[in-house]
Amino acid sequence: MSSLLKNIIRFICFILVQAFILDKVPPLHQYVKPIFYFLFILWLPFTINRSWQMIIAFAFGLSMDYFSGTPGLHAIPCVLIAYLRPFLLNILLPRETTEVSYAEPSIKSLGLVPYAVYILILTFIHHSCLVFIEWLEFGDFLYFVAKVAACTGISLLLIFVTELLFPRKAKYRTNA
Repeated sequence: MSSLLKNIIRFICFILVQAFILDKVPPLHQYVKPIFYFLFILWLPFTINRSWQMIIAFAFGLSMDYFSGTPGLHAIPCVLIAYLRPFLLNILLPRETTEVSYAEPSIKSLGLVPYAVYILILTFIHHSCLVFIEWLEFGDFLYFVAKVAACTGISLLLIFVTELLFPRKAKYRTNA
């Protein structure tokens, strides 16, 4: 299956799972809402240009906004993590393995600890931005911190369960 077709299918699946399954789950507590859709952006191939990543993330976030009825709420954090993703990958990927590297971020391509750091940092940034935009009235700061921490925790749990249940076949990047 081509990379383009695989990513189109992922795009549709992540939007549908978030919009029709996870958004229908009642909050586990006043803070915890499972958010999972942004994993599509984190799984984009290494070779995509940063400007294309941001365009794809914007379209992805707008699609999520369409289904959730919140204009711009999801698009902003998606574009933010798409912008920061290459910086973080440059820090986490060793220089000597860039010639023979995998096609996309995964536990196999980065290793368990760097992949966990990659997922943790971008999940925290996404949720901080999303909760801040929702909050935006500068009320109780502890509420803000607790909601970011709880949403990040439940999202990390969902991401790692997904990695275990649906392992991706890691393909090497080719020069073709």
